[in-house]
Amino acid sequence: MSMHTEHLVERNPRVSGHELLDGFRPSERFGEVSFDTYRPDPSQPSQAEAVEKLKAFAAGVGGGQSSGNGFFSKLFGGGGGQKGTSAQGIYLDGGFGVGKTHLLASLWHAVPGPKAFGTFVEYTNLVGALTFRHTVEALKDYKLVCIDEFELDDPGDTVLMSRLMRELADAGVKLAATSNTLPGSLGEGRFAAQDFQREIQVLSSQFDVVRIDGEDYRHRGLPEAPQPLADDAALEAAAEQAFSGKTVAIDDFDALVEHLSRVHPSRYRALIDGLDAIVWRGVRTIDQQAVALRFVVLADRLYDKDLPILSTGVPFDRVFTEEMMSGGYQKKYYRAVSRLTALAREGGEA
Repeated sequence: MSMHTEHLVERNPRVSGHELLDGFRPSERFGEVSFDTYRPDPSQPSQAEAVEKLKAFAAGVGGGQSSGNGFFSKLFGGGGGQKGTSAQGIYLDGGFGVGKTHLLASLWHAVPGPKAFGTFVEYTNLVGALTFRHTVEALKDYKLVCIDEFELDDPGDTVLMSRLMRELADAGVKLAATSNTLPGSLGEGRFAAQDFQREIQVLSSQFDVVRIDGEDYRHRGLPEAPQPLADDAALEAAAEQAFSGKTVAIDDFDALVEHLSRVHPSRYRALIDGLDAIVWRGVRTIDQQAVALRFVVLADRLYDKDLPILSTGVPFDRVFTEEMMSGGYQKKYYRAVSRLTALAREGGEA
């Protein structure tokens, strides 16, 4: 059975605001997780403690809050100052690989809706697609908004998200967030709570910080990326064998990254909808920052959908320049390389 081929460059999805919001849920990788499926490391007591703190926070979500119980009324002494009310927000602080996303998704699954779960970048893209005011209006009646991978490397976006969180908190929305430090930032730089609290400014006192210790597995360095296939003929043969009977998007890499500039990143999830695998011809090193950052968003969405990749050209550990991998956005690029490498391994093993 031959594979069915499509081309991402021929897709230009139109996504309504309602459809965008409907996508704010944990990806397939975390679609069925729960607190019970999290396996705390017995040698790291903070992991089991984090589960209990999140369960308690979940119990305080969805009880309904009056207009006098919002953030600013609390800040200035309104709302009666009841003892025992749970914090407006909870922040999971820890290195890579300790299960923060698993726990955040478990919290989302544990509480009633309406609720939203997305990455920091997905929320900034939502604001770009809907405008700030419409985003606030869309989310202000939610019971819980989860923000995974809160990014501290873009001052403009950080201020935007801090403002969004303040407005949602004042409307009574409970907030939960995680963030990651830069790869290789061990010791004092490993935890980001102080940076996070500084960036969310006046909101910081309303967040409970839950520190989760564990081995920061990525400090061992990125795994070596699989070698791409030798040429287009080898690529086509491997794709036919690996993806028989599946729907596969086949694209020239240069044409694809050019196409990404014409599709808003908030629509990248819809761009890859219905696909089973990805095939790229002529992967090269991206040397423009704006192009690279768009490609990072696509890499995240491909990883969310667990789409295996086959390719020719340079291996994925060379898809960004050395300057990018050591610059201000290095966390994004390290994450993208790690995820693309994992998908390339799946493609080679399919």
